[in-house]
Amino acid sequence: MPTILSLEQALALPYATQRFVHLGWRVIRIESPAESDENAGDPNRYIGTDLGYHDLHSYFIAPNLGKEAITINLRTKEGQELLKKIIHELKVDVFMCNTLPKRYKSLGIDYETLRQVNPELIWCGISAMGPSYPDRAGYDPALQALLGFTYLTGEADGTPVPCGIPVIDLKAGDEAFTQVILALMEKKDKKIGKQIDISMAQCAASWLITALPQLEFTSSEDELFKRSGNEHRSFIPSNAYPTKDGFVYLAIGNDIQWKKLVSEQKFKNLDKTERRTNEGRMKEKNEIYQEIGSVTKTFTTSEFVNYCMHLNLSVSPINTIKEVAELPFLNNNFLKTTLPSGKVVKLCPPSYNTDFLTENNFYLKCSPRLGEDNAKILGLA
Repeated sequence: MPTILSLEQALALPYATQRFVHLGWRVIRIESPAESDENAGDPNRYIGTDLGYHDLHSYFIAPNLGKEAITINLRTKEGQELLKKIIHELKVDVFMCNTLPKRYKSLGIDYETLRQVNPELIWCGISAMGPSYPDRAGYDPALQALLGFTYLTGEADGTPVPCGIPVIDLKAGDEAFTQVILALMEKKDKKIGKQIDISMAQCAASWLITALPQLEFTSSEDELFKRSGNEHRSFIPSNAYPTKDGFVYLAIGNDIQWKKLVSEQKFKNLDKTERRTNEGRMKEKNEIYQEIGSVTKTFTTSEFVNYCMHLNLSVSPINTIKEVAELPFLNNNFLKTTLPSGKVVKLCPPSYNTDFLTENNFYLKCSPRLGEDNAKILGLA
């Protein structure tokens, strides 16, 4: 299996390399060593619930399962030479990093330097905007604001808000994972290395596929792109509706589904000729939302979900995260690990159930402490 050496911190790159762990590949993360009493290494080590170890808090656990960890001071010539020796001795296939591009050469981690050790090395760097903007830092909430995600999210008359999860970090991580896999496939034929530069901003903008292209087709930018709360901007009446004990999301995605809904006795009053097309429903969307809501609130959430599923309509309860964790189709696929305390915990499912994970019952070694593998790995160099 390939070996990944990764100078990583925060989430975007640790998430990418975690996906390689799911394949059973060896991932070694590099961090800065402790100096005096500072919080050394990845700042995420010190975020979240204290698990009894200063350098191993809860936020750090999930993206770093199954990895090894070493510390190298790359600000020194000795540290840079040590890095080269590790790449040579361990026959490292892929080097990855998510530090500022302006620091690549000063830390001795740039592609041209490291390819001298291994001409077939795959090199991948994640940064805010790629090497053309070498000193631009990239943090998910700020990038969501820059790239329009925040502008598009929230109630129409409310404050712009970011998405509830760090989607740009995760998108960039997935892209890095994909491009490294493709480069390794290409390397089998060409026997050459490759430099891959991942721009978090470009990754994010690629997801604006339902927004940016519309600039070519509309003269009413403000109307098209204003925040829309829970309603879908294009398909009416996809929205959240109240029930007796919570909320449901009903997604009506086409005219056939609308016909199914209004053919039911409880919704017959909504059936009007002018509403039989999505364009017609758009003109009366607020009235339709109110009329549907007056019906849904006569059901409990589970009653309405069952009612719509019987009609093969797309409907879901609006679940809490705790309720998501209890969904039966996910429950058996959660990654598991054992904390230093000895407690076995379930974390989250992988995006895909790889053979390696299935064979290991979705169990991975707990995320490493700072420099945990120094003796084992640095001793080889």
